Amino acid sequence: MTRLSVEMLAADSVEPITSAGHARLGIAVLAGIAVIVLLITRFKLHAFLALTIGSLALGAFAGAPLDKAIASFTTGLGSTVAGVGVLIALGAILGKLLADSGGADQIVDTILARAGGRSMPWAMVLIASVIGLPLFFEVGIVLLIPVVLMVAKRGNYSLMRIGVPALAGLSVMHALIPPHPGPLAAIDTVKANLGLTLALGIVVAVPTVIIAGPLFSRFAARWVDVPAPDRMIPQRPSEELEKRPGFGVTVATIMLPVVMMLSKALVDIVVDDPGHLVQRVFDVVGSPLIALLAAVLVGMFTLGRPAGFSKERLSSAVEKGLMPIAGILLIVGAGGGFKQTLIDSGVGQMILEISKDWSIPALLLAWLIAVAIRLATGSATVATISAAGLAAPLAADLSTTHTALLVLAIGAGSVFFSHVNDAGFWLVKEYFGLGVGQTVKTWSVMETIISVVGGGVVLLLSLVI
Repeated sequence: MTRLSVEMLAADSVEPITSAGHARLGIAVLAGIAVIVLLITRFKLHAFLALTIGSLALGAFAGAPLDKAIASFTTGLGSTVAGVGVLIALGAILGKLLADSGGADQIVDTILARAGGRSMPWAMVLIASVIGLPLFFEVGIVLLIPVVLMVAKRGNYSLMRIGVPALAGLSVMHALIPPHPGPLAAIDTVKANLGLTLALGIVVAVPTVIIAGPLFSRFAARWVDVPAPDRMIPQRPSEELEKRPGFGVTVATIMLPVVMMLSKALVDIVVDDPGHLVQRVFDVVGSPLIALLAAVLVGMFTLGRPAGFSKERLSSAVEKGLMPIAGILLIVGAGGGFKQTLIDSGVGQMILEISKDWSIPALLLAWLIAVAIRLATGSATVATISAAGLAAPLAADLSTTHTALLVLAIGAGSVFFSHVNDAGFWLVKEYFGLGVGQTVKTWSVMETIISVVGGGVVLLLSLVI
């Protein structure tokens, strides 16, 4: 199991803050979610405040002491902001450098010139899948969304027609393909073969990403027809630039963190010794924080220098890049707080206990357990780790191939129907400027398609191999 996965598992394995029974916990979960949705949709309350109140309401309905419910919420908020907040901030800075230097214009103009019309969604899903291979979902979001928004705006495309394929590419990689922490943790837990799981994961990922991305985006664009939000679109430089960075150097700057993280993943596989000096070095070099920080610092030279930026101009770009993301950070953090309140209340453990009595095939059982934990806690990683732990004894009677498929079934189930208890739900909502209902019709349905199609392909493969 990766060091990150171990830390996540340790953080989420805490003594429940309430002794409520299963029925009361189930009612508390539904009540907490209902409070959040009602406050946002009916009373138009800011999502940060609604999530805060909903978390406290959940604790109250579950019979948890108020001080412990508050502690769970603040702990979850803090850990989410610590893990995601810095990445969002660095991504915003890089996006501003791309925009002000003209590098983003160069990328968008090149994409629009070489791919257009019906091929654009396919181009976006391909780009997102390649970039998302080594990246955490949140890192992929902050790198890709500025380009997605600009392509949609400049090319006069439906935002959902372009955005859904990009999100699908990132999400499928996150759920199914090592070296993402969820699949790696499951591989370690059920003792699956990493190489075989990776190969079968790609087989499952291809039809899944096609159906959930370019094909579903046609319907999503009809259901939710919204323009790209101006506040999140990198603006053209305010002053006329004599020249702008070339396409190659701009793409190289964006791909730098991708290469750094992929290098870490490859070293982890080849060396496979946490104490080895090479692996320790690449653990640092390939961490999301260092990789994005390196891209920002390199971008100041590769993007800023060709555009003729002074030190003052670079400083101004950094400051202005951070300004639009304050609300996003608070909302995403509050989503993490709500998720932690669910976990600390014992909802995940409740699902595990109930699922022990289910008598169904191993692969389908693993998928259903991951789905249940995902719906209850909002965390794909928690769902993957918990479901893998419960399904591990089942792997003893499975072949090497079916053990790998067990990992993929868990991964597919772990992304089922993202909703208000998932920080990713709020991240997508804010970046795309959607309402709660619109996010459900697009993002939540897309995640469900990934889960169902991915799980279905896994079951089909289990019948033929």
